[in-house]
Formats: sequence, structure tokens, C-alpha cells
Amino acid sequence: MSSSPFITSSHARPKRLLATALGVAFVSSASSVLAADNGTPVSPDADPAAGAVEHLDTINVDGIYSQKPASPKYTEVLRDVPQTINVIPKDLIQDQGVFLLRDILRQNVAGITFGAGEGGSYGDSVNIRGFSATNDISIDGIRDSANTTHSDPFNIDQIEVVKGPSSVYSGAGTVGGTINLVSKIPQVTDFTNISIGAGNADYRRVTADINQQVGGPHSGMAFRLNVMAHENDVAERDITGYKRWGIAPSFILGLGTPTQLTLSYVHEHDKNRPEYGIPLRNYAPVPGIDRSTYFGYTNVDQEKIDNDSFTAIIDHAFNEKVTLRNLTRWAQVDRYSVTDAPEGRICLKPGDYPLGTNLQLPGTAVRCGANGPASVGEGVGGPTYTPGGPIGNLRDTRNTILVNQTDLTSKFNTAGLEHTLVTGISLSHETFTLGSGSLYRNADGTTYAQLPISLFDPTHIYTLPLNRFYSTRADSTVDNRAVYAFDTLKFNDRWQLAGGLRYEHNEATYSSYTASPVASPTQVPGPLLPVATNPLKNSDDLISWRAGVVYKPQENGSIYLAYGNSKTPSTATVDGSCATSCDVDPESAKSYELGTKWDFFKDRLSLTAAIFRTDRTNYKVASGDPAIPYQTLDGSSRLKGIELGITGKISENWSVFANYDHLQSKVLQSVSAKVLATTGIDAQAGNPLANTPDNSANLWTTYALPYNVTVGYGANYTSSVFATANSYTPTTIYARAKIPGFVVHNAMLAYKVNDHLDLLLNINNIFNKEYFTQLRSVSTTSGWANPGTGRTVSLNANLKF
Repeated sequence: MSSSPFITSSHARPKRLLATALGVAFVSSASSVLAADNGTPVSPDADPAAGAVEHLDTINVDGIYSQKPASPKYTEVLRDVPQTINVIPKDLIQDQGVFLLRDILRQNVAGITFGAGEGGSYGDSVNIRGFSATNDISIDGIRDSANTTHSDPFNIDQIEVVKGPSSVYSGAGTVGGTINLVSKIPQVTDFTNISIGAGNADYRRVTADINQQVGGPHSGMAFRLNVMAHENDVAERDITGYKRWGIAPSFILGLGTPTQLTLSYVHEHDKNRPEYGIPLRNYAPVPGIDRSTYFGYTNVDQEKIDNDSFTAIIDHAFNEKVTLRNLTRWAQVDRYSVTDAPEGRICLKPGDYPLGTNLQLPGTAVRCGANGPASVGEGVGGPTYTPGGPIGNLRDTRNTILVNQTDLTSKFNTAGLEHTLVTGISLSHETFTLGSGSLYRNADGTTYAQLPISLFDPTHIYTLPLNRFYSTRADSTVDNRAVYAFDTLKFNDRWQLAGGLRYEHNEATYSSYTASPVASPTQVPGPLLPVATNPLKNSDDLISWRAGVVYKPQENGSIYLAYGNSKTPSTATVDGSCATSCDVDPESAKSYELGTKWDFFKDRLSLTAAIFRTDRTNYKVASGDPAIPYQTLDGSSRLKGIELGITGKISENWSVFANYDHLQSKVLQSVSAKVLATTGIDAQAGNPLANTPDNSANLWTTYALPYNVTVGYGANYTSSVFATANSYTPTTIYARAKIPGFVVHNAMLAYKVNDHLDLLLNINNIFNKEYFTQLRSVSTTSGWANPGTGRTVSLNANLKF
């Protein structure tokens, strides 16, 4: 790397990139509320008066932007929902040629960023509007298992992103928002869709989507099968790669009748070679390290995931005004991983301090070559890297969840008011088991020192002893019981009031076990023994709510003002880590949003705008008091912003999907009152929130040319973001790492050969831009950054029968 792309000044602003953001914002003008192609017609033979169940799935009509979100808790069209909701349909995902959830979200939803896995529970580390949404991912409106990895969209019909605190809809948590993945279900019409693709970076992909009526057109039965096989390396990254396959059969009985039963199963198997990117020192990439450099080991690093879920949904229409939906799901995720983070000592030459050492206060840092017999080669023959920190890091997890949710929707009138009332109950039981340890052990379990390797050309084969030993285990459970109600009151053609209230009881237990004695170079590890505090327990009663008033100047538009809150208990999800927070009261957040939504050209084009503010009033921070081992609720922060969006057809041939976010975030207090009173230092106060860009924008536009040719162009912009909080001591505040802003350009060329065959060419990151999407940095001698994917070219043949 010729120069560091990182910015260390907390006040620096990339003016050129900001100008680009404003330009993209002018083109996009908004926060996408695409009411995607999600609305299945009932059987043509069904009598509408009989109260047939309305199922939402894919339809291709000009008015797709007036459809409802898939969740039964939302009863109105998107235009009349007083909250920002971005919907990404499956056809858009296919056109863009991206097949990981994080890439789909990054390319289509402004205000979303991603954090590094950091050797923790992994999964999709997602931030929405400045706050973590890692545990706020749902499938078909049901919260998914904690911190799992959602990789391939082969069985996804659309993705819905709800912005702002949403505990009333999704349950505990949801400060920044929620992500709902809507599954494909059987349809009335028979079809077969097959896609075959290939490209650079060893990209190969095959998918099939087959829908078939069973027993004839009037039987009310249909079967759908989605299958997928996929593999790819990562462009401009050595070694890193993904392989997976999946199968998702589903069956409907009673399609188009008042009572429907939907049964579905999903299995996905992933076998990946994960990595943590390149090392950071002094809050920036080490000069001279190419973005393709891999700091793991091909014979060690691995990630294996098996994800299984069974779902049963019963829909019943008592009549055209009262419907019932009950969903039961059992899901289990097994994940086994071994990873190596580039956290060791970097030595430029013998006798130096390791790179990043504070030369004014070197503390206990040991000079290169003087860290024991194994270190004598540090800096010899050129810069070296000695692996350290979370290396050979083994994590073996199993997460299971059993959930049942019932929703009753009723439409009625009282005193001249129209009501659409949804009442419901949700019950869930979730368990999590985590075993962690290391492979870098002698046969008896003792540890050993690592040897230095070349910094610029590190070896990819590990040659020292490999023996698996577990050092800790954690078992945790969460039981959640909730009741809720939502009502939309229509006073007249102009005014509506939407409100919701949710009560839930959240109860959790956590037990941990540690090897005693702990392994060392001279100590054989002992057995796993329960810690003295077992079991830790937590029980919370939570009340969350949301209200919004909607004014409709015309039928095709709305102006709304909404207020809502969220409640996050210390054990909102089972993640195997609550030792210092299990018995802390719930965190709180509240949000205000003023917005407008308009549909034009017979509902073919949607324009949206919103201004909002979210106050997180009491989040957990370390107590700073030895007498108080648990965290305290003294933290607070604020975020306010603007979101704009335009989605749909500008003309018969020209389509656009674009959005823009401007966010202003601030940490109000990041330390406990005890620390602040004792030291007078709050290193983060006044700083922007981590992983929160001031500006972000996405654009995807296509134009249909003559001769069955369609061209497409996309751009993704994110301004610079702070990666981590300040490190500080009572006397010293260090610099803060910052990811630079970037713009990535994408293109698409499609050709319709005939009614049965389309060819699709995608070029993503056209100019092979070097940028970073995930980063962790907590000190001058620690941290890593994940480079974004380089230029990818793929060609897909899509067959339809």
C-alpha cells in the first residue's frame, strides 16, 4: 500500500467524497420504500366473498409499490405506514449479482454498516442508523436464532428493513431497526426457473426454483422447491473463499380457500475459509501490506455451518373481516470455526519495539528478538509478524429456538371510526451452547510460543503441533413470552392514527465452565469446572409502544409523525456472554420521525422523505467501581438524520432504486458516573457513534433498450466512519481509527434471448476500488481491517419454463 487510506484526525472531512455523496443524493432523492414484488393472487376459482386467505408473494404489475409488508402486524400499504421501511425484492437481488445478505444490504440500504466479527459470536454484525441490529434479524416476522450467519438469499422472496426503534413489532431490542427475510412459498401458477452462473474469482452458482400444483388446478395444493449450490473466492483476496449448498421444499394445502396450511423446511450447509483481513497498527494499515495478503492458515482456518429450520403456518379467514395466522418454527444452527486474527507482534528490524508501541510510554513492551528463544528471528531478513492474540481460536456453537406466534386481525367500525386491529401472542424458548479453545497446543494441552514469519509474504501452512483443547464452555437459555395489540383508526379519508403496545416477559439463565488449572507452557490444562457465580439469572418485564398520526392530502400521498421506543434487556438474545451484564436493568431508546410518502404514475413510482431522531438514554457501561462488578446504565447517545428515497419506474423503460441518508450522531456519555466523577475524563463524549457514516447513498437504475437489451448502473457511497471508541487512561487519550469513505461503481447488461432464456452480465466494483468495510481497532498495537471485494465479473443464464 503506497499510502495509508485511514484518517486519524477526528475532525478531518473528505470534501471530495462528501461532494460525491451530495451528487448521488441529488440523483437518488430518498429512502427506498419499495413495496416489492410481494403479493400473491389467490386462486382464480376462489370466491372473494368466502374470505379466502390473502397471501403475499411475487407479482409483476405496475402497482407493486402499494403492497403491504409481509408481516401481519402491518395492515396498511407502505405509503400509509408511519415509519421508514426499505423493501428489496428478489428480482433486484438477481439483477445486481450479489448473493450474501451483507452485500445485498450494503448495496441497497443507506445507513447500514457492518462490524468485524472479532472472534465473538460471529454472524452478521449489522448496524442500522448507528445502533447494532445483529440480534434483530427475523424470518417471516419471527426473530431468528441469535447471531447466526445469514448467507444466501436462494429462498428469500424479499428483504424488509424497518428503520428506528421497533420493539413493539419485533420484541426486545431493535434500537436501530430490524431486518425481516420473507421466505418463498408455493404459488398458484406452475413454473420452473433455473439459473446457472460463472465468473472470475472462481465464481460458480446454480439455483432452481420449481413450483407445481398438486392434484390439478382446483385441488388447492401446491409444492415449491428451491435448491442452490454456490462457490466463490474473493476478488483481490488470497485464500478466502465460500462454498455452500441449500435446499428448501415447501407445501401448501388449501391454497385460495379460507383455511391454508403451509409446511416448509430449509437446510443450508456452508463451508468457508474465513479471515480477518490485514493488520492495523497505530490505527492504520501497516505500510507495504497488500490488500490481498492472507494472515491465516489454509490447513487450520475454517468455518462450517449447518442451518436447519422447520416451519408450519396456519392461515384461516373466518370471513372477509377476521383472519387468524399461527406460525410455529423450530430452528437449529451448528457452527464450528477456527480463525486467526492478525494480532501479533510486528517487527521491522531486530532491537526495535514492536510496531505501534507507545515510544514515550513503552510500558511492558519487549523489544523485537528479546521475547524468549522463539523470538530470535523477529525482524531478521526483513519485517516479520509473530502471531499472537486470538490465534487458532476455536468456537463450537449450537443455537436452537422453538417459537410460536399467533396473530388475529379484525376489521370493524365503532362510533364512525374504521378499525383494523391486530392482537397477538408470542412464545419462544432459545438455547445456546458455546465451546471455545485452541488448536495450537501440544499433545498434553500445554501451550507453546509462536515463531515469526514474513510480514509481506506470510506462510499459509501451519507446521507446529495441532491438538484441539477446549478452555471454556457456556450454556444459556432465554424464554420470552409476549402479548401485543396494534390498531389503525381511520377517522376519514384524510386522517389515520396507528398505534401499538407490547408487553413481554424475558427470562434468561447463563452458566459458564473454565479449565482449571489454565494451560500454560508448563501447565497441563485441567477439566472444565463450573465458575462460582453459576447460574447467572435475569428476569425483565418490558413494555414497548409506538404511535403515529397520518395525514393524507391526497389518496396517493401521506404525511406522518411518529414516536416509538425500544427496550433491550441484558439478555435479549442468547450469545454466551453476559458475565458482567446479566443482572442489569433493560436499556431504553426512543425515536421521533416526521416523514412523507408519495406514489406517482399509477403507483409505479414511490418518493419518500423523513427526518428523525433517536435517543438511547441508558446503555450499559463498566461501573468503574470494584464494589459494583456489574455494568451500570449511565451511557447515553443521540442520533438524528434525514432519509430520502425514490423507487419504481420513471418511464416505461426506465427504473430506479435509490436512497440517501444523512446522519449526525453523538455520544453523550460513555463512562459511568463513578468514572466521570473520579477522573473527569469521558474519552468518547461528543464523538460520533462508531460505524455511523455522516452520509451514505445507493443507486441502482436500469433502462430497457431496443432488441431485448437492458443496461444497468449502480453506485454505493459511504462517507468515512469511526471504527471504534477512544482508548483512554485517566491521563492519556489516544487517537481514533477511521475508515475512509468510498464510492463503488457497478454495471449490468441483460439480453433476453427468447421467452425462456435471459443472459445477465454483471461487473461489480468496475474500477477495482480498494476500500474497507469492516474494521476493529482498540489500541496502537492491535486491530485489523477487512478489505472490500475487488472487481468481479459474472455471467448468468436464467431459464424460465
